[in-house]
Amino acid sequence: MYKVRTYNQIALKGLERFPRQSYEVGSDIAHPDAYLLRSQKLQELPVPETLLAVARAGAGVNNIPVSDYSRRGIVVFNTPGANGNAVKELVMAGMLLACRGVLPALSYVAALDANAEAAGMAQQIEKDKSRFAGTELKGKTLGIVGLGMIGGMVAEMALAMGMKVVGFDPALSIDAAWRLSNDVVRMENLQSLLSRSDYVTFHVPAIEATKHMIDESTLALMKPSAVLLNFARESVVDAAAVARALDAGALARYVCDFPEPVLIGHAKVVALPHIGASTEESEENCAVMAADQLVDYLQNGNVTNSVNYPSIHMDRSPGTSRLTFCNDNVAGVLGNVLSVLAERQINVIDMVNKSRGDLAINIIDVANTDCSELAVAIAAVQHVIRVRVV
Repeated sequence: MYKVRTYNQIALKGLERFPRQSYEVGSDIAHPDAYLLRSQKLQELPVPETLLAVARAGAGVNNIPVSDYSRRGIVVFNTPGANGNAVKELVMAGMLLACRGVLPALSYVAALDANAEAAGMAQQIEKDKSRFAGTELKGKTLGIVGLGMIGGMVAEMALAMGMKVVGFDPALSIDAAWRLSNDVVRMENLQSLLSRSDYVTFHVPAIEATKHMIDESTLALMKPSAVLLNFARESVVDAAAVARALDAGALARYVCDFPEPVLIGHAKVVALPHIGASTEESEENCAVMAADQLVDYLQNGNVTNSVNYPSIHMDRSPGTSRLTFCNDNVAGVLGNVLSVLAERQINVIDMVNKSRGDLAINIIDVANTDCSELAVAIAAVQHVIRVRVV
């Protein structure tokens, strides 16, 4: 029986992915094999010895001590792209709010006298509506920083709206490149993208390399008429620098999902309360993806969408026993493990080994045998972090 402890409110569709006959799932599970969570901060919580995996129903993992878990052989999953459509649609809403004067128009209507005579109100509206004239998105250039799953979806949407799209992503994966429309013009650097764009949107993770990508120096490269959108992470943009640029007329508008004190009440800012992924469909998609990844790892050792270990998959060989182990990515570890098997005259039926940075993970199917003692022997091999019999 696998035990999964949940934190936060997890969508029922996700919880239903765990087979009842082999999983115990709840918010007060002792000695869990896995965590399933959304925003719960794990940094200050003790780490159970039994914990094998953590899945976050969302993209960011800043609430999880990934480095510490990596050293313990705990695989950390996230759900990239599961909330992509929700974010994509909010980016479109953000661009429309920025260009069409929707919010001041709504405020104007809300202030009208409900007791006024209808003909007079209509006449006044016709007189005042020119205050809210805007611009159209068609023909404008959208710059997308980060061309992964969500960035690609935003690009597709913008092209369908008749916009021109330029993109920059120094870490673009092969899979993402295949998905990307040929109509997206790749920029060689951020500076080129900023200088060409009428709208700029970010879809990058919150890491050291992306901290304050938009600051005084990069804002100076943008058109004074440009609109900046941030539905990625708060840290990507230096909010104080943006406020100064807006005040100086060096930037037209800032639309974001991360209110900060320096932005509150600014006439050129549209700040939303972090609702990018707050749709019923998005929460269900994230929960289902996270649950499926946990089930596949716990039952088969397969890894998909891990932020700390490489992706790995191997179909089950009939009539075999399966072991998985993770290790420091140094020379000789796999050879030493295979020597343990050879010494015991255990035949390897199939195996796969993958590495990523300082870490590696392996799946080995051996001729059907009791692997309990074998797992202990493998765990004693230098640089092996953790071994499982699956």
